[in-house]
Amino acid sequence: MVESEENPHQFEFDLDKGIQDQVIQAMENSPHLPLEKGVGPPNSGVYALYYNGELVYIGKASKGTTKSKRTLRSRLNEHATKISKRKNITPEEMKCRYLTFESEWWVFAAEFALITHYEPEWNTSGFGSKTPGKGRPGTHRVSTWDQQFPQRGN
Repeated sequence: MVESEENPHQFEFDLDKGIQDQVIQAMENSPHLPLEKGVGPPNSGVYALYYNGELVYIGKASKGTTKSKRTLRSRLNEHATKISKRKNITPEEMKCRYLTFESEWWVFAAEFALITHYEPEWNTSGFGSKTPGKGRPGTHRVSTWDQQFPQRGN
């Protein structure tokens, strides 16, 4: 709620704050689950990943707005597989939470609200990229996440 200093009778609803507060509360009330194959429903939504109890990544899966029709289950499976192929980290150290939405628009709004509130470390580390750092087209840069958790066998 925002009241105008010039006109105390004027009210403007702060929709961004309303969305953020509700999504944060819902995510924090969602149970922690192991990050393993098959976790999550075949729906669109947002998710949070925890490494040794610390929130490290916020992501989304939007089956209605992507060519791949990626669901929460498929996106979380991708992360579980990626982590299982890395050094210095194990799937057992990971947990996840998620929220589902009927509207694809709310998926994008919820992800933005959660990222701006929590500022998770892995969201700027290269973790969420589908193509590992060094293999990204046009670059030889290795992401921070790939440096911290290199692929097994490298």
